[in-house]
Amino acid sequence: MILGSNSPRRQQILRDAGFSFQVQVLPTEEDFPEDMPSQDVPVFLALKKAEAFRSLLENNLVLTADTVVRINEKILNKPIDAADAWRMLRLLSGQTHEVTTGVCLMSAEQTWSFADTARVHFRELTEWEIDYYLEACRPFDKAGAYGVQDFIGMVGIDRIEGSYFTVMGLPIHRVYAQLVEAGFLQTV
Repeated sequence: MILGSNSPRRQQILRDAGFSFQVQVLPTEEDFPEDMPSQDVPVFLALKKAEAFRSLLENNLVLTADTVVRINEKILNKPIDAADAWRMLRLLSGQTHEVTTGVCLMSAEQTWSFADTARVHFRELTEWEIDYYLEACRPFDKAGAYGVQDFIGMVGIDRIEGSYFTVMGLPIHRVYAQLVEAGFLQTV
C-alpha cells in the first residue's frame, strides 16, 4: 500500500494499526470549487490526491486523505502565519466545531471514497494557552491550527463526538472496514 501523505500523524496511525506501507507524495493543488458544500471538500481533495497516482496503480493500492475543520460551515484551512493561527484558535475557543476527514482508496480497478466527521468541543481557551501552544508546537501545518494530540487538544478539548482518529487525520476504523469489504484484508 502507498500512503500518499507526508503527515506524520497518518503514518503513526497506520503503523500503530499494524499496516505495512510506503510513503510517496505527489504534488497536488488543494483547490476546490468555491460553491462546493464544505462537507464535500475533504473527499473531493482526497480523490484529487489519489488521481495523481493513477499511473502507479498497476500493483499498488494508494491511500490518500484530507482533513478539514469547519465551524459554522466555514472551513479553517492550515494557517498562513501565527496571527492567522491565533485567530482560528480564538474562533474555536468555547465552541463546538466539526472535523471531517475524507479518504480515498484507489487500485487499478476500483476507487472507494468516504468521509467521517467528528464534533469537537473546546472549552474557553486563555490567551496564555494559545500563545504558549503557538510558540511550543507551531501548528502551522494543521487544519484549524491545532492537533488533537498536541497540548491545546490535551488541555482544551473537553469532549469529542466521533472518532479521535478522524480528528487526528485518518479514520482508521473506516479504512480498516473498507479494506476488509474490498477484499484487501481477511479476517478469521
